[in-house]
Amino acid sequence: MTVRQLLRDPPRFGSLNGRPVYVCENPTVVAEAANVLGTSSAPLVCASGHPAGAATLLLRSLAESGAQLRYHGDFDWPGIGIANGIFARFGARPWRFDAAAYRAAAHSGGSALRGQPIQASWDPELSDTMLAVGRKIEEEQVLAAVLRDLSFQP
Repeated sequence: MTVRQLLRDPPRFGSLNGRPVYVCENPTVVAEAANVLGTSSAPLVCASGHPAGAATLLLRSLAESGAQLRYHGDFDWPGIGIANGIFARFGARPWRFDAAAYRAAAHSGGSALRGQPIQASWDPELSDTMLAVGRKIEEEQVLAAVLRDLSFQP
């Protein structure tokens, strides 16, 4: 969706009453959910990094309609910064995005964690765990678990 589409014909969600809407950082997650799950996927919005334009309008509208936004991103310092912003701006909650999820994913490898550490506002243990393990874990590395969550199938 574009900003123009959202402004011309704003989405009308009614009351979502805490229904989950999943939010990811990377477009690869949306593409894979579409390929694997098709219409059986739970609602999923891609922020494409720091949300701007259409993503901001859509996330704000969903939050105002009562959706429970659940966010997952890359376990790296930029990803933590993006998540801090999304949690603060839209009241999102973490989705497989805490110290326990990081430890569980660390076995999948990943490149060396680089850059200036950022404190995760939602999980004080996460940043320390990332520093101790020292691996960058991208969303694509945990795609199977993410897709299971998005599936409406038990």
